[in-house]
Amino acid sequence: MFEKLARVWKVKELRNSILFVLAMLAVFRLFAHIPIPGIDASNLRSFFANNPLLGFVNMFSGGGMERFSVVMMGIGPYITSSIIFQLLGMIVPKLEEMQKEESGRQKINMWTRWATVPLSIVQAFGMLALLRQSNAIDLSGSATFDIMAIVITITAGTILLMWIGELISEKKIGNGISLLIFAGIIASLPQSVSQMILTFDQTQIFTVVAFALLAIITIVGVVIVNEGQRNIPIQYARQIRGNRAYGGTNSHLPLRVNMAGVIPIIFALAVATFPTMIAQYFQYAKTEWIANFSQWIIITFNNQLVYGVLYFVLVFAFTYFYTDVVFHPDRISENLQKQGGFIPGIRPGKQTAEYIGNTSHKIIFFGALFLAVIAVLPLVVQAATGVQSMIIGGTSILIVVSVVIDTIKQMEAQLTMREYDGV
Repeated sequence: MFEKLARVWKVKELRNSILFVLAMLAVFRLFAHIPIPGIDASNLRSFFANNPLLGFVNMFSGGGMERFSVVMMGIGPYITSSIIFQLLGMIVPKLEEMQKEESGRQKINMWTRWATVPLSIVQAFGMLALLRQSNAIDLSGSATFDIMAIVITITAGTILLMWIGELISEKKIGNGISLLIFAGIIASLPQSVSQMILTFDQTQIFTVVAFALLAIITIVGVVIVNEGQRNIPIQYARQIRGNRAYGGTNSHLPLRVNMAGVIPIIFALAVATFPTMIAQYFQYAKTEWIANFSQWIIITFNNQLVYGVLYFVLVFAFTYFYTDVVFHPDRISENLQKQGGFIPGIRPGKQTAEYIGNTSHKIIFFGALFLAVIAVLPLVVQAATGVQSMIIGGTSILIVVSVVIDTIKQMEAQLTMREYDGV
């Protein structure tokens, strides 16, 4: 590992790219500590600390929400916009055709950026309304113009992060959006460690050791599942063109255990937190039955058992759903047939697509089960020990490990490409 890092550092272009990425991440962390003027954020820290659902969302922004910073929404609206267009590509045939071409994908990316602006405005206004209704911030003395200025500032912060993420992606040593989320999660680690050290006593030694072992087991499990794949053998027919023979080789089609990545957890988190957020907004309604119904929703979803079961089921279901959105056995079968490839013992065409689809569904079961267990792991640990710790949060570990693996692979690809250029 150190040898590869030394090789990367010796290449001037890669070294400059790494320094640029680190500088952009430092800019992100700087903006995360710049609060929006006119807001007293003294109550926000305790509000997010007492609300585990919003506290989890706050973690993705690197603590920007509890500081009410200019980038408090993070890149959440951009992720939402990307997900919407991916789902539309499954429904709208024209978008599905555009996704197959480079020019079409560029147009979809442009539309995704434009759609991020209204989504940022809506989410910023909704978060302000929720915080006001929960008495986390006081905007009673603010005029309409002041609230509009706050919303515009939050939206501009999201667009800034989207631009920074794309600049990082252009350096081709990691996905910019993923690295921003990674930086937000890592930024909360020193505070969590310091709090644990300050509140530590000798009676907690077994709990700390158990947390450390569980964190190590989780990291190993994430690496195994993230890198696990099923190789389907592919054989290419031998073709004669003129005096030359082509094909006749054997290869394989890799099917990953976790094709959906962390997207199902984000989907499930949004669905699981949406009723509570809406209910908190209406819990002080003048209509009695609306207020009572809102209180019932808040009490029900704050029950750890109910929330844990719902979260587990949603993650499991969304893993299958999102995989069906991004993985198309029909296209794979069609491309294999065009290239003269086939699966031994399976007829090309419809039967190949059915075989690939059935095989992927069997593999996804283990990936979906793993993601669901990882998602509810913090809730299980909290229920067993009575200690809430974001250090061993399964979702955060999954994101961190996945981003690190992807970044290392892209660096190795850059090194390999330069070695070939040298030859």
